[in-house]
Order: sequence, then structure tokens, then C-alpha cells
Amino acid sequence: MVRIDFTRLRFLVIDDNAHMRQIVRTILHGFGAREIMEAEDGAAGLEIFTQNRPDIVITDWEMPIFTGIELTQMIRQPGANANPFVPIIMLAAHTEIKRVIAARDAGITEFLAKPISAKALYLRIRNVITHPRPFIKTGSYFGPDRRRIVNTKYAGPERRKSGQPDGTQENAPSDNAKPPT
Repeated sequence: MVRIDFTRLRFLVIDDNAHMRQIVRTILHGFGAREIMEAEDGAAGLEIFTQNRPDIVITDWEMPIFTGIELTQMIRQPGANANPFVPIIMLAAHTEIKRVIAARDAGITEFLAKPISAKALYLRIRNVITHPRPFIKTGSYFGPDRRRIVNTKYAGPERRKSGQPDGTQENAPSDNAKPPT
């Protein structure tokens, strides 16, 4: 079993609901996290993200100024900020499949339905640390590879040869690829 050293991770929690930020902060403190930054909207979140380079971003979907989806799209723009590879965990009260797909297509790393539990949040954090997915860039998408399982029995046409989508595959910079465990 992998043990995560939360004392070495920096988190950014973005949610317009102060009570939800308090819940997430309390859970993270319970895990041992000590550096937790907070923002109450997407614009403030992007500013804190740019200035502080957190290891993991936890953002709500529905927020004023711009949404968690818009925030994710801004973070994922290569060259637009210091770390487009940061793991992003999206929280959402509405979990219809079209919303989950929209979040995935925006470039989130993990999705978590509200109300959240400590166990569910821990599992998402553990997953982004212990199983980081390679980043891919296509004409319209930059973010974690959306494929989680490689189907070895698939016999149809292969869009991505050797795991390389459109001939490009990027990995996170070494200082952010695998946060300390």
C-alpha cells in the first residue's frame, strides 16, 4: 500500500461556498495537509494558481465570474501558465453523464460528486499521485489521456499508435509529474 505524505503537498481549493471550502480544508487537514490555499471564484482561483503553483487543484463546477470548466480550460492551455499539467479534481452537485463528459473533455483529472466523503476525496488524490496519466495534445484537446483502460482485445482501427495520439504525447515536468509520496 502506498502512503502519501500530505505534508509535502500544496492544495488549492476553489469553491464559491465557504462551507464547502471549510469541509474540504478540514478533510485535507485530517489527511495531514498543511498548505491549503482557498479561492471563492474562478478568477481568484486562477490568480492564486498562477502565483503559487499548487500540486493539486480541487475546484467546484458552478462558480461566479467563470466556472470550474472555464478555469480548467484556462489552466490547460499550454504556455499560458506555469503548470498546465497540474492534477485537477472537479467537485459537482450535478452528475448527469453529459456534465461528467464535459468536465472530462475540458481536461479535469478526476471528478467527485457532492456531497463528498473523506474516503472518496482520498481515493481521487491517491489516484492522481500514484497513477498519473500521460498528457495528450490533439487539435482540440490538451489534458490527461482520457483512456483509463487499454483494451487489448480491441480489433478496430487504431487512432493512437503505440499510445501516441496524433504523434504527440507529453508528460508533466519532473517536479510535478509525481508529487511526493
